[in-house]
Amino acid sequence: MNRFFTAMISLVMLLLVDAATAHETGLRQLTIDGTSDSPLIVVALYYPTLAPSQAVAMGPFVAHVAIQGPPEAGIKGLIVPSHGTGGSEVAHSSLAEALARDGYLVAALRHPGDNWQDRSLPKDPGGAFFSQRPRQVTRVIDALLSDPQWRDRIARDASGPRIGAVGHSAGGYTVLALAGGEPDPFRIASHCSAEAREDPIFCSMGSRERAPGTAAPVSGPHTSLTDARVRAVVALAPLGVVFTARSLGDIRIPVALYEAEDDHFLVPRYHAEWVAHNIPEVQMHRVPNAWHFAFVDTPTRAVASEDGDVRADPSGFDRGAFLKQLAQDIPDFFDRVSPEERLTIEKAQAHRSAFPAHVRAEERSQIASIYVSTARSANSNPTLKRTFSGKLHLLPVAVHVKHLCACGA
Repeated sequence: MNRFFTAMISLVMLLLVDAATAHETGLRQLTIDGTSDSPLIVVALYYPTLAPSQAVAMGPFVAHVAIQGPPEAGIKGLIVPSHGTGGSEVAHSSLAEALARDGYLVAALRHPGDNWQDRSLPKDPGGAFFSQRPRQVTRVIDALLSDPQWRDRIARDASGPRIGAVGHSAGGYTVLALAGGEPDPFRIASHCSAEAREDPIFCSMGSRERAPGTAAPVSGPHTSLTDARVRAVVALAPLGVVFTARSLGDIRIPVALYEAEDDHFLVPRYHAEWVAHNIPEVQMHRVPNAWHFAFVDTPTRAVASEDGDVRADPSGFDRGAFLKQLAQDIPDFFDRVSPEERLTIEKAQAHRSAFPAHVRAEERSQIASIYVSTARSANSNPTLKRTFSGKLHLLPVAVHVKHLCACGA
């Protein structure tokens, strides 16, 4: 009976893993029309597909995607990545691909006025850099939730569509502003007046581009940039010194924060650690021996930045291995913060406590883990979800039957 039980569980899990990992990554371009006061936005859409992917050169980056592959009918949610200042919508393609393979629609925008082709927004003397970046993400969310091709594919629950955001550097600022952080550009002037020698790259950028280092405040107290539809954010080496402590303390959605330990571009103690110190229950991750661009895919050729070549890493740091781990951890974070995932874990805990007393603790943990893995796979695949709906509770029963059987091994 033990062998039969183990074989049956293994077969179920094998089928689930095969089905859950069948996703590849599709890629399409979306253009959001501009208006008199809102410029056109170019968006790279990554999404789950069954079409085979291939390596595709995207400027200095390489994506592994199926161009125009047909999208899957059901999508876990929408994730919007925000690149750093002067960056590109494909600079974090490995992360976008991982999120798409995990079942998400990923809308990576090219920030108008702050990308590799156009650096006009940071030069704006009125501080539009701080207000426009979050609002551009909000425009992308608006467009996709009204797009007949995508709106009905994005999973919803009682609280509405499932939406998250992830950003690097200035993109980290952007997603934290969406979460409720309020910028006060006077904080930058004060910071750079006192700490320019300790945070030299950030503070010197203002002298070259006007903002972010010397931007004027945006019409006095800043109007809210929060987008309440965004339910969780990940900030990678964020620009953080600009946020008020009060506004960070008021953030109530899940936040994962990554700090590059040897970041010279945005020195952590003024940026990432300021954010971590003020956000309640932030999930903080310190990346040892990492520089600022550790979170960016390694370009195939030299790409200059204020901190040297974007390709460069400190001795002993394996960016490829780190990005591979990040491509597992960030989808897991967004999975865990979804209401459905929290319910799955709560049910697993309840089933674990309901096992008969003679079932060993390690077996309880093993079956609870099988429950969570099975449920996660079913949640991410519409066909599996229909097949296993209402049946996952039978796993603990199977354990009980195994222990009642005297058939031996």
